[in-house]
Amino acid sequence: MLENRCDTHTHTIFSRHAYSTVREDVLAARDAGLELLGVTDHFSDMLFRDADLAHADLRDYQHFLNMVVWPRTWEGVRLLRGAEADIRALDGRLFGQDIPVFADITGGGLRSETTLYDHVVRGCDYVIASVHYREFARDATLAQATEMYLGALSQPKVLVLGHAGRAGVPFDVAEVVGEAARLHKLVEINAHSLAARRREGGTWQACRRIAETCAELGCQVAVNSDAHICCDVGGVAPALEMLDEIHFPQELVATRSAGAFLAAMDAAGLEVPAA
Repeated sequence: MLENRCDTHTHTIFSRHAYSTVREDVLAARDAGLELLGVTDHFSDMLFRDADLAHADLRDYQHFLNMVVWPRTWEGVRLLRGAEADIRALDGRLFGQDIPVFADITGGGLRSETTLYDHVVRGCDYVIASVHYREFARDATLAQATEMYLGALSQPKVLVLGHAGRAGVPFDVAEVVGEAARLHKLVEINAHSLAARRREGGTWQACRRIAETCAELGCQVAVNSDAHICCDVGGVAPALEMLDEIHFPQELVATRSAGAFLAAMDAAGLEVPAA
């Protein structure tokens, strides 16, 4: 079976429908023998009822603003700071990019005009871009949905395209995967998407097709758990099983080691944090 020593898509209690702390996830990563853990809580209007108003209150997003206090290595595990940002428009705009913020967490005015997205991702090592609310794309053509994913991939902080196989928005897989490869960005193989779906179902088949296209076009993948509770951290067996079935090349698994994932960050133009 393929090696996978990183889990770069996990959630904590900040995501509200997840149930563990950062430390509990770190300990679970250690016990699972992982070298690197990425904590990527939801950055989405699923979190707060007023998130779609004309402006946001930064006090609701303090979790992201103070990630600097996290150790870079904790219990022997490299710890990365991330966010899973929702794709919210057909041009690939992400949650928070249309929401201005005017005050800091103490109520004081900010020095310059900024958006919620820019303020939050400033402290992130990388961003996963995913579709959760797909109503905006309900009537999208294949070309429009393809442009949506291409637009998301073009965002500088976006490193990973999240669980596209289960989003329910059809797109030109070869075009999106090819662009991800060109930009040195990663396509996620999401174990949670596979664990809950039967093999003959559409989600499994969509994920398999994406993986096969990644192998064909030389695009690296991130094999992740999408854990919402610590006991699922590192649990990617369904994804590895599927990849083994199609003889997916180990060298295209960016999560095979901490070094490989950090090298993928560097290739995508992201700053690699010191240990």
